Amino acid sequence: MSKSSITDFRILGIDPGLATTGFGVIKICSEELQAVEFGCFHTKNIFSLAERLNQIRIDFTKIIAEYRPNVVAVEKIFFAKNVKTAGSVWQARGVILAEAISKNLPVFEYSPNEIKMVVTSFGHADKLQVKTMLKSILKLSAFPAPDDAADALAAAVCYYYSERAKRVVNGKL
Repeated sequence: MSKSSITDFRILGIDPGLATTGFGVIKICSEELQAVEFGCFHTKNIFSLAERLNQIRIDFTKIIAEYRPNVVAVEKIFFAKNVKTAGSVWQARGVILAEAISKNLPVFEYSPNEIKMVVTSFGHADKLQVKTMLKSILKLSAFPAPDDAADALAAAVCYYYSERAKRVVNGKL
C-alpha cells in the first residue's frame, strides 16, 4: 500500500464457518478506517457438504463483486476439541482462500490471538473487548453484531494495522 493508493482502499475481513461466515468490509480514507458493510452469510445443514461449500463460494463471490476489496484478511482456525467440526470449517475456509486467489486478491491470514493483540493490545481479549475497540476504531454507533461479523471486521482492522506497522518499520510511512 503506497500512500497514494490508500484512498478508498478496501479490506474484506472474513471469519470462515460452514454454517455461518462473517464478513466485514472496511475502507481507508485519509488514514482513517470506516466500516462499509458487515454481516454474515449462512448455509443450511439440510444440504450436503458439497452444496454448502458451493453456497459459501457463491455468497463470497457476491461480496467481492459488490464491495470490490483490494485484499482479503482471513481468520485462521483453531480448534482444540472438536476435530469433526474443524474439518468442515477448514473446508469452508479453503473455498474462501481459493476463490479469493482466483479473483487475484491478495490473502492475509491471522490467528485469533494475533487479531485480538492488534485490535485490543491483549491477545486473549474477550468478545466484548474486541467489539468495544472496533466500535471506537470504526466510529460505529453500536457494537458490531453478530459475533461472526465482528470477528471479520477485526480481521480487516488487523490487516490494516499490521501492514501499517510494516510500512513504518520500512520507512515508507
